[in-house]
Amino acid sequence: MKPLSPDFMDDLRRLRVLREFRERGSITATARALHLTPSAVSQQLTGLSRHLGFPVTQPDGRRVVLTPRARTLLAHADAVFAHIERARHDLDSWDEITHGTVTIGAFPTAITGLVPRLLTQARSTAPTLGIRVTEAEPPDLFDLLDAGKLTIGLAVSFVGSPATNDPRYHQVDLGADELDVLLPHDHSLTASDRVDLTALAQEQWIAGDGSGCCGAITATACAAAGFAPDIVHRTNDWQAVAQLVAHGHGVALMPRLAQRSLPDSVTVRPTGDPVPLRRIFAAIPEGAQTSPIIKLVLALLSSH
Repeated sequence: MKPLSPDFMDDLRRLRVLREFRERGSITATARALHLTPSAVSQQLTGLSRHLGFPVTQPDGRRVVLTPRARTLLAHADAVFAHIERARHDLDSWDEITHGTVTIGAFPTAITGLVPRLLTQARSTAPTLGIRVTEAEPPDLFDLLDAGKLTIGLAVSFVGSPATNDPRYHQVDLGADELDVLLPHDHSLTASDRVDLTALAQEQWIAGDGSGCCGAITATACAAAGFAPDIVHRTNDWQAVAQLVAHGHGVALMPRLAQRSLPDSVTVRPTGDPVPLRRIFAAIPEGAQTSPIIKLVLALLSSH
């Protein structure tokens, strides 16, 4: 095979498509994420193979997968993209002044529980810094981050969020959000300081969608306590969960970030060990952590 030309990594657009294919695992999913047709994605990958002089994909049964050489190429490409991101932020923040605009994408309870205090602190710490917030959850959250439409993504570690060692992102752990038990005010266990989930094995439950984070945590926590919860109502709206509990239609687990303005007829109690929780993290494109603006916002988020 002939040696690679000196400009073998010049086609960054096609490398981004290849990178997306690595994360999505199929032509169809890659096309959907990039808002392209599957044929357009195939053409991009074919063109990249032709430019490089070696195939970047190969058949594996009925699937198409990356070649080992393509995986090695992407390991280097990740570093290239990180350097480009770092250069962009270095030039944007040349004067080291924290002004400009940061766009944060966040899941709903982060907007309720984390963002208001962040905005208040930023207003006094960096009054020339603009922060815009939009609601977004994985996988759309990371699609927007990849496309440059978000500066920072706030997410819960769960299916659809990137692995902690994903080379595309610099991640900052923002700690654990514990879940407590919600009981109707007249429930017999409201007199307890702490409620073991085993004591709720015969109760009717209210939980989120089974494919969502908190719905899965409820099922997992109850399974660890030795029972499968009888989930009679499902909703991802935490205010709806609280209202159903308040009216005596079941018990529930609720993350502390969501415990804002609960009805007076709801009683909140911590659970026994092990405490159910969800991990929260901030993600930015790898290389962007050198930006003074982003460092400031991440520091404020980490101080919560």
